Amino acid sequence: MKPIKRKLKFSKNRITDVPFRKLVPNIVTMLALCSGITSIRYSILEDWRKAVIFIFLAALFDGLDGRLARMLKASSKFGAELDSLSDFVSFGVAPTILIYQWCLFDLPKIGWFFCLLYAIGMAMRLARFNTMLEDKTIPPYWSHYFTGVPAPAAAAMITMPILICFGFESAELHLRTHLFCGLWMCFVSYLETSRIPTISLKKTHIRASMTIPLLIIIALIANFLFTQPWLTLGVLTALYALSIPVGILMFLKDKKNYLLSTPETKPDN
Repeated sequence: MKPIKRKLKFSKNRITDVPFRKLVPNIVTMLALCSGITSIRYSILEDWRKAVIFIFLAALFDGLDGRLARMLKASSKFGAELDSLSDFVSFGVAPTILIYQWCLFDLPKIGWFFCLLYAIGMAMRLARFNTMLEDKTIPPYWSHYFTGVPAPAAAAMITMPILICFGFESAELHLRTHLFCGLWMCFVSYLETSRIPTISLKKTHIRASMTIPLLIIIALIANFLFTQPWLTLGVLTALYALSIPVGILMFLKDKKNYLLSTPETKPDN
């Protein structure tokens, strides 16, 4: 009996060329991933300043890739998956290695437990974020908020004790301790996996009258970043942490207004 020969058919409409604009967001995501891996390298070498710099560079690239994807209309499932993997390495693994090498390496067993707790929390947060993207039942009042602390902000909060020690060497005696770093990692791990609403600026609109004052503030921050980089990054991270209670109050107000405007809608649990 002769074997049956099957001819492979290829669609004439198969896309063989990809516009470069569709690659740009993925290239920026790869830069974020490389920054996170490079931070791990400098953490192993105990070059704390460069390790911190590359985590913040990863955060910068992470903030650009999504905006470029929307601006260039180059969003894709591949890009979304690549972004999540990059976020886990840059904001989950890199800060874990940094804080372990900086403080917790000589705390037997339990020091690594705190690091695992943060990394696992980051993985769970990113998985939840990806599933929520496909959820069409999210109430409208959530549109200006994240669920929990986003990945780049969590990584910045983890590095905040290091930033403060860079600016004030005397603070190292109190912040570079097993107790403080362990409890701090537990606290940030809770924030990243919680359902606490935190402020999102993606859909925030600025009044025209506030444009010039905002530009002046940004210019001042840029100046401080060049003159006092560690202190500025530490203060900005601390201000973000302090904004969490403000975000909760704003969320409760928006939720109340929404429910009052739509009385037939049942409040979500």
